[in-house]
Amino acid sequence: VLAAGTSVPDLLSSVIVARMGEGDMAVSSSIGSNIFDITVGLPVPWMLYITTQKDVDSVLIKTDGMEISIIILLAMLVT
Repeated sequence: VLAAGTSVPDLLSSVIVARMGEGDMAVSSSIGSNIFDITVGLPVPWMLYITTQKDVDSVLIKTDGMEISIIILLAMLVT
């Protein structure tokens, strides 16, 4: 549900901008939104959780498949 809620507005704005002839802006909008989600949307809840809980020193993150996701994200930035 969360993924759809954040992806639909990105899709609509990208389609509108692409129809206006600004394809580069459409692509950068979708990539920039994902980077923002990863660098702000994921760490902020973790930091809030750690700072509000007295018994928690860290958050366990399962990293199965994270390497390929990082490689794909970096490939999107380079191309």
